[in-house]
Amino acid sequence: MAIFIEVLAQAWIALRRNPVRSFLTMLGIVWGIASVTLLMAYGSGFRRVLVSGFDAFGKSAVIARAGQTSMQAGGERSGRRVRFEKADVEALRSEATMIKRVAAETLFRLPVAYGDRVNTIGIRGVMPAYGEIRNERASEGRWLNEEDQAGARRVAFLGSKAREKLFGRRNALGERIRVGGLYFTVTGLMETKFQLSNYFSPDDECIFISYAAAEQLWNAQYPAVIVFEPVTPQLERQAVMQFREIMARRHRFHPQDPRAVTAFGREEFRPIIDGLTIGLQSLLLFIGVLTLAIGGIGLMNIMLVSVDERVKEIGIRRALGARRSHIRVQFVAEALVITVVGGLIGLALSYAIAAAVGSVPMLGALFEDESGKGDLRLLISLESALASAGALLLVGLLSGTIPAARAARLDPVEALRYE
Repeated sequence: MAIFIEVLAQAWIALRRNPVRSFLTMLGIVWGIASVTLLMAYGSGFRRVLVSGFDAFGKSAVIARAGQTSMQAGGERSGRRVRFEKADVEALRSEATMIKRVAAETLFRLPVAYGDRVNTIGIRGVMPAYGEIRNERASEGRWLNEEDQAGARRVAFLGSKAREKLFGRRNALGERIRVGGLYFTVTGLMETKFQLSNYFSPDDECIFISYAAAEQLWNAQYPAVIVFEPVTPQLERQAVMQFREIMARRHRFHPQDPRAVTAFGREEFRPIIDGLTIGLQSLLLFIGVLTLAIGGIGLMNIMLVSVDERVKEIGIRRALGARRSHIRVQFVAEALVITVVGGLIGLALSYAIAAAVGSVPMLGALFEDESGKGDLRLLISLESALASAGALLLVGLLSGTIPAARAARLDPVEALRYE
């Protein structure tokens, strides 16, 4: 340990001989490590925002639509239309062991009025479990409950954009709106939902009512879609297969018929998320490492110059008994001192920049929201800091190895004659 400290002390003394050059060399390392850390933080933040945008749809929600058979099964002809029924929901609840929650949904567009304001808005008749499946969160009031469904209560849950169309900035909770000629009381308001995927209209632009109340407005005998949630996200494929098997048995089509029932969930989005985020993160990491490598090349050049300047010193040390390994360690230590000190300053600088920037606008502008919830935040994780430190040590070792090897190969006699 004492020898190690002595080597570092000698390296520090050697660097102090030319402080301006050492500082400028260190500056390249500082900027390189700060670039790597901040670009990794940006890539991680981008992924978090993108994933949250897809999670807003429902972390493990699966949307199933009925279609038209393309295979003969059970004596039925192909080309037959399949129609979901409300009874299918009860069958799934009792039979599907891979499904945690399930709800029917019926969709329509109707004129909605409040006072003298009239807008055509998407109306979604849903069952209470739909709120948990699709991440419907209330900023005020509440989501639809079982009592609303059982009593066909005329209550409504408003998306943030739908509320703005009808009420502007006025209070909406407890007010009555007219939907297709029937009055509904607003019992809940949705917080702004940064949703990057949908299958009807964005949730923000819709009004949600109970499925039983929707039956009073239009023919909702056959649900437009069935929404369900697997017991765990990892079992989505198995849950979809079980759903298809139960529906095939109830509606007499082949379970493998791709057109009879279509279902899409998080697994459909995963390639999109991974393709966008991993590609961007890899590109940003490459740019950051390239910047750090440029700083490392600068450090290597300075160390090679240092070897040329200290040839006679190396010869004297060899003549006094220093081995080649001692010379090699000395120059590697000098390179590491520059990289470690520069790295610590670079990490501190990256934390300071991240704290100063705070967040970068991203989804807020897209959804016309100024709350900052959809912003990209530069949060430097422990993993990013450790990865940056690992890259830094690698650059320091590579930058110091070649000059150190050159110094160690010098012939002591020739080095003493060097002028």
